[in-house]
Amino acid sequence: MKALDTNILIYSHREDSGFFDRAFECVRKLAEGSEPWAIPCPCIHEFLSIVTHPRIYNPPTPLDLALEQVDAWLESPTLELLSEQAGYWETFRSLLCSSRICGPQIHDARIAALCLYHGVSELWTADRDFGRFTDLKFSNPLIQ
Repeated sequence: MKALDTNILIYSHREDSGFFDRAFECVRKLAEGSEPWAIPCPCIHEFLSIVTHPRIYNPPTPLDLALEQVDAWLESPTLELLSEQAGYWETFRSLLCSSRICGPQIHDARIAALCLYHGVSELWTADRDFGRFTDLKFSNPLIQ
């Protein structure tokens, strides 16, 4: 199962993104496909925070349109939302210790731990920082 990081979600939503066409197509194929795919819940929260932020986008996405976008993704019958459950803490704690990170990198560790805990085979992201999590396979679907 592939999971999507926040940046892929943003690029597939914001038509002013230089990666819009490629990201939109990647998300569309997953959402309309028959294979299971996933979005970590923190990525949805971060997506909403970024696309509606007036200092990041001018104009920002209105909240109602951003929520409609999330609703559209949630309509995919093969989508699984990844959230913390019993047993997650051990995965998260172990990942923090093995990758020796702290501070703002904790957010990426949370995404990585959710993916590992839920058995994600690959995280699609444009963020190379996920390379510090050696147990998680990741790739950038926007470049070939």
